[in-house]
Amino acid sequence: MGFAIAILGEAIALAQAGPIQEGAMSVLKLEDGLYYMEYRGEDGFAGLVERGGARSAGEMSNYVMGFIFQGLQSQPQSPQPGPAEYGCSALTVRTPDGGTMMGRNFDFSSATGMVLHTVPENGYETYTTFNLDFLGFGKGWVPEGMQNRYMALSVLFFALDGVNEKGLAMADLMAGDDVQTHQENGKPALTTTTAICYILKNAANVDEALELLRGIDMHSDIGAAHHYAISDASGRSVVVEYVDNQMIVVESNAVANHYLCQAKRNVGLIEGDCRYDNMLRYLEETDGTMNEKQLTDAMSSVSQAPVDGKFLGTAWTMIMDLGTPSVTYYSRRNFESGHRFEFERSGRGGK
Repeated sequence: MGFAIAILGEAIALAQAGPIQEGAMSVLKLEDGLYYMEYRGEDGFAGLVERGGARSAGEMSNYVMGFIFQGLQSQPQSPQPGPAEYGCSALTVRTPDGGTMMGRNFDFSSATGMVLHTVPENGYETYTTFNLDFLGFGKGWVPEGMQNRYMALSVLFFALDGVNEKGLAMADLMAGDDVQTHQENGKPALTTTTAICYILKNAANVDEALELLRGIDMHSDIGAAHHYAISDASGRSVVVEYVDNQMIVVESNAVANHYLCQAKRNVGLIEGDCRYDNMLRYLEETDGTMNEKQLTDAMSSVSQAPVDGKFLGTAWTMIMDLGTPSVTYYSRRNFESGHRFEFERSGRGGK
């Protein structure tokens, strides 16, 4: 243990000054279970794609540690699978003034959320979120203290959801079975969570996001099937699923944890789970138009309560305004107290 700490201390001393150091020092605890970090500058994504990407969490971990610590960390960790209990949901609606909002619940057995605000040298400004428990740094690990603040920079390359300055929102949800996707078409390879960072930095709308997804080889994280909810400021909302290593796009404003595509329709739907039907009911009752409070209430209604010792429930809820981009986070079903973030570069013409 002493040797590992010494190696890590040396790595921190030699880590890039500027963006790396400033990012590590920016960590802020918002409330129990939710932290915030800011990163400005070169984020390493161009180098990742240029080298062909990564096909697994282990490969990603090696690259991440090399970027942050210049390769000096002795035994890099990699994002770890959590227990089987999960359940997420997403809902996209129009607003009364013609805008678009997307709500997203991240539900899991355990979670410590990190909100990452990134202003890259090349790419769109983003707010993304990741479950720090997935990083594999040990039970109860939190990004506090010098060493852990630097380790938390790993989330530069992993995201479970987010929104960018152009009003493109994207979220990862479990799709309903354990069939993994591993495409091998000679394209740059990215894992499920790394692809979210890549898309949000480089796509302004759903069409551009789909084009970028078709241009990579997708590889599943944590040994399970995933699907994406993707929405943009125009109001277009799709769900991207993978069947037999083929990407399938379904037009839908709501998604939970079962497949929506015709090839595997309702696979993963658990008897008694009414979250998806409830979201459809909200859409029908409002004709797909809600204000912020109505969408927050809708996401609250499909949030999940904790089960002692087994399931945390809804770790965070995001209400994303895609028309005039901003995002409000609610931690652990505390819908009385939100954390709102706006974009510095919203409305600019390009990257």
